[in-house]
Amino acid sequence: MRRKEREIKDAVIIHQILSQSSICRLAIHDEPFPYIVPMNYGYVDGTIYFHCATEGRKLDLLKKNNKVGFEIEYDSEVLKGAVSCQWTTRYRSVIGTGEVDIIDDIETKTLGLDTIMKQHGKADNEYIPGAMAKALVLRLKIKSFTAKQAGDWA
Repeated sequence: MRRKEREIKDAVIIHQILSQSSICRLAIHDEPFPYIVPMNYGYVDGTIYFHCATEGRKLDLLKKNNKVGFEIEYDSEVLKGAVSCQWTTRYRSVIGTGEVDIIDDIETKTLGLDTIMKQHGKADNEYIPGAMAKALVLRLKIKSFTAKQAGDWA
């Protein structure tokens, strides 16, 4: 990281970013350019869960190469200055890499969906059995990450 003074090392703050944000941008390998898709998600214990459609470009690409990059930002805000050069952004973010698995078993699907729902404010969940059988859950196991912030967070 070039701006070491902006690096976040506090595990509590990093957990806050991961567990209280709502959108994760997933970068998937494609040719000739990467494919990036914003997704809602849930985070628990070094793992990010996503729910998605059962077919499409994202899945086709992940089946070819499950190694991804991701970015999550927390509470970002553009701060306007008197002149253009004085504008800046206040943010906290986590950027990392990992591997995505497509989840088939009902127990892990339920854990993934419960994690997503909890992240978005619902803790007690019921799922329709037929819908669960068709549900597709992706699990991103985080391999590495860095966390960064800018602006006043006092």
